[in-house]
Parts: sequence; structure tokens; C-alpha cells
Amino acid sequence: MNLAQLPRQEIENFGEHVSIIFEEREWTNVEMNQASSRLAGALKELGIGKSDRVIIQMPNCPEVLQSFIAVYTLGAVVVPINFMVGEAETAYIYQDTGATTIISSREFLPKIEACRKDAPEIRNIILIDEDNPPGTLSFQEILKDKPDTIEIEDAAEDDLAALIYTAGTTGQPKGVMHTHGSLLSNAKMQKDTLGFPSGMTSIGVLPLCHSYGIASMNLSMILGGGRTVVLNSFDIDKVFQSIDTYRANLIGAVPTMYIFMLLHPDPGKYDFSSMKYWISGSAPLTRETFDRFKEIFGFEIIEGWGLTEAGANNSVNPVDGKKKIGSIGKPMKGTLIKIVDDEGNELPPGEQGEIVISGPMLMKGYWNKPEETAKVLKDGWLHTGDVGYVDKEGYFFITERKKDLIIKGGENIAPREVEEVIYSHPKVSEASVVGMPDDVYGEEIKAFVVLLPEQSATEEEIIEHCKGKLKRFKSPKKIVFLDQLPKNLVGKILKKELRKMA
Repeated sequence: MNLAQLPRQEIENFGEHVSIIFEEREWTNVEMNQASSRLAGALKELGIGKSDRVIIQMPNCPEVLQSFIAVYTLGAVVVPINFMVGEAETAYIYQDTGATTIISSREFLPKIEACRKDAPEIRNIILIDEDNPPGTLSFQEILKDKPDTIEIEDAAEDDLAALIYTAGTTGQPKGVMHTHGSLLSNAKMQKDTLGFPSGMTSIGVLPLCHSYGIASMNLSMILGGGRTVVLNSFDIDKVFQSIDTYRANLIGAVPTMYIFMLLHPDPGKYDFSSMKYWISGSAPLTRETFDRFKEIFGFEIIEGWGLTEAGANNSVNPVDGKKKIGSIGKPMKGTLIKIVDDEGNELPPGEQGEIVISGPMLMKGYWNKPEETAKVLKDGWLHTGDVGYVDKEGYFFITERKKDLIIKGGENIAPREVEEVIYSHPKVSEASVVGMPDDVYGEEIKAFVVLLPEQSATEEEIIEHCKGKLKRFKSPKKIVFLDQLPKNLVGKILKKELRKMA
């Protein structure tokens, strides 16, 4: 089934209703679908057809979602690129995809022009702005006089729907190939697992031009009857005001966002009584953040986990059940997860090994990278590179990425263990730990720390705090204070950048 069928089914099941709110303008589901159909007709006139790649590169706005559906309608392939991605990575993606068309915004035109020099195949630049420069196409103009409906191209389950590039936490980004079948399977798994009702109001503040945006859009259409307040930037007061004004029920965020929420001087002036689901993913949620959020806001954060290679949502703590702080929860329904040793043998509860995952939501492979694909997809299992364990109740825990483990004097040290202790210091806002070269032990422990506003601390103070809670052998040797930690577009700390400082 072509994913473009989902919005039409949603209209049939729930009738016309407001589905998107952006900058106080309301879009109904019918208006969104009509815009998508008109855009599909315009793209078809530009020569876009089945399997062609179309780059969608803009901040959060309704046109992102309209573009996704338009591209699917033609049987073409969505290539979402967050507008914050740097020039080198953007140019690589342009070239690697062989795309001919970009849908974006005028403010990013200088970057587009700089990057397309390495991608001569690009010939169409469509901008969503009202006043466009020569050599570009106006999103609004090309939609004029196009029909409100268009025939949807047939798509098999195995047909490519999206090419989603990894965030590039290690080396060059890889294009993750997702099919109509894999993305639909992931959306159904979320629905069956989370048990969310239809008709919810959600806050969309994480990047839509990302695997998260695609997965969330598909889930919302399957649930149906709801609306999303789309925000184009993370402003705490805008988030809180949107929850209050629109009586929102759900938000997806990353731990850093929850940390900033905790720093708000007066959250009590907003009404959060409508909220039911505060979801966290992309990076580990610390016990300190969970406890403080529950104390101040009265809600439990629901931590989940997923990989772009597996549809972005693969496990979650029970929405209405027991939550284990620091756990990524239990597998989504229909998802298989296990812990294996280096030979691929499944390990019993409590023993650490690599986390592997299987199910119909797995990627088809990496675009133009068969060797890289073979390294991670083995006998139907995706080898994640994450180290962890499962407890006797079936909750999974990630202790570290394989490549992030610190080997000091022959002993493996999980940075997460050290980071949790640093987070417990009352002056610390964020922390990340990496290994640094050492002549005696091979590697030593180095911590990068961001302090809370208007706080000061010394290196010795943080180290002594760690020594009081950890074995001396596991305590950091070096503390570096930063104003902020380097992160990717969805809040994951970039340890590769920290290692450059080590």
C-alpha cells in the first residue's frame, strides 16, 4: 500500500477537521490533502516519477508534511534533510541521492546554491516563500490551477518510500532505505503498543524533516481525528503556551528539552492539566531529570528508543504502567529485541552484550552501500552497535555504544555510569564522558560538563563528587567545562566531537 493512501483513509474515517495549526493558522485534513495532490501534479509536470528522489529541506511548517505525501503519491522517494545540517554533509547527500529537485525556503538558498555545485543533477529548486528570486520555482505558483485530486501510484510493500540519512554521529552519513511497508509497519506497531486514543492534540517541535517526523505523521494519520500544533523552533514559552492554549495532550521531546523546561522560572503560570503523554527519546534520560520533572510538573516522562534503521520507534516504557528510569522499555508489539554475544548467541537476563533487533519495520539497507548493509543486517537481525542488557521483567537497558566504551587498564567502563553520577551534582545541567589517551592505562576518563545558569564549580569539586559515589578507578581524571555540548539535530550528544577535544 502506498503511504499516500493514509490521509485519504483518515478523511473517510473521521471527516473534515482541523489537523494542523501553524502560526495561528488552521489547516483541515482536507486542505492538507488537496495541497499535497496539487503539489504532486506540479512535480509530475517537472518530470518527477516513480523512484525519483526529491529532497525536502526546510524548517517545521505544513509544507513539509504536504511535500511528503505529494512525493509518495507519485511513487517517488522522500529525502528529508534538516535545514540545520552543515554544508559538507548537505552537499554529500545531494550528490549521493542523485536527486533533481529540492523543496526548501529562500533563507536556505545560499546553502543550496553552494552545495549544488557538487550535484549537477539538481535542476529544480522550489521555494515556499511568496517572493522568489530568478532561477527558482514558487511553491504557491506551481500549485495554481492543479487539480485537488490525483491518482496515487501503486506501490508494493518493498518499494522505496524514503531515503533518510543518519545524523552522522560517526563519519559520513548513510542513506537509510525505508519502504512503504516498513514505515507502515512501524506506525502500526506504535499504535498497537502505545494505545493512544484518536482525536488527540499534539505539539510538534522536533524536526519534521527527519525519521521522527515521518513516523509521527504516519502514526497520527492511523490514529486519526487529531491535530498537531507545529512549532518551527524550540522556545520554552511557545511550547508551554501552545499546550495551555490548545489543550494539548502529547509532546515528543529529547532530554535536553526537558532540562530546559526545568529551568523555566515560572512554569506554574501555564495550565498543563490537559497533558497526558510526555515522550522522550534520541538520547538517555537521566534519573535526575526524570525525578525533577515529576516533582515540578507532576508528570512521569515516558522514555523510548529507536533507530532510523528500524523506523525510529522500537521500544518504550509502558504508557500507563511501570516505568524503569534509565530503561528504554519493552519492545513495541511485533518487534523482536535480544542481547547477543560477539558470536551472535543470545544472552540471559542481566548479561551485557550487543542489542539486535528484528521485525517488518527494518530498513531495506543503506543506499549505495552493500558492504555497510551486510555489516549490520545479518539473518534478518539489525546489529545496532548498542551495548546493553535485559532484566527479568523484559525491560531493556542501554549501557553504551560499543565504540563509546572506555577501556582503562583492560577494564571496560561504561560512560553512562559515570555520567549519571555527575548529573547528580546539584550544580550540573548536562554531562558527557569519553575516553582520552593515557600512557599508563591506555585510556583515561574525561568528562565534559555544562553547569546550571549562574552556577560555578571547580574541576576538583566535580572529581571529588565522583570519587564519593564511584570507585576511584572509574572517577574522571579530567573535567572540561563547556557552555553547551555538541549535539545533532535531535539532541543526541556528539561524542565524536568531544573526542576531538580529548
